[in-house]
Amino acid sequence: MLQPKKVKHRKWQKGRSRDRKIETRGINLDFGTIGLKSLSSSWVTAAQLEAARKAIQRHLEKSGRLWIRIFPDKPITQRPPEVTMGGGKGTVDHYVFAVKPGRILFEIDGVKREIAHAALKTAASKLPLRTKIIEK
Repeated sequence: MLQPKKVKHRKWQKGRSRDRKIETRGINLDFGTIGLKSLSSSWVTAAQLEAARKAIQRHLEKSGRLWIRIFPDKPITQRPPEVTMGGGKGTVDHYVFAVKPGRILFEIDGVKREIAHAALKTAASKLPLRTKIIEK
């Protein structure tokens, strides 16, 4: 699964989701001709991203090209179960990417339109947010 090789700060503060904000970066199809665009905001974990990638690769069958436009670099900490309050912040459990509405998640090129639509529809079902398929 995707995770950073080296980080400046091992643990981050949570931050707050801004539902009303719309993404300003990564909103255009830059590499492929068909893409998957987010319509809502959510944290996408590395495991969800990997599941979506595998679903797309299964549809593409060694043809075409896939670009993943997001990378999970935000560390999420987890305390062990049944541990009392105090004792500091938990250890890093997994990594996520905070998606805002308008962000392009995946791009595909080099396959038929129907195959790309089927692949992106399957990938969208693996993700915890609403999406739509867009074309150039």
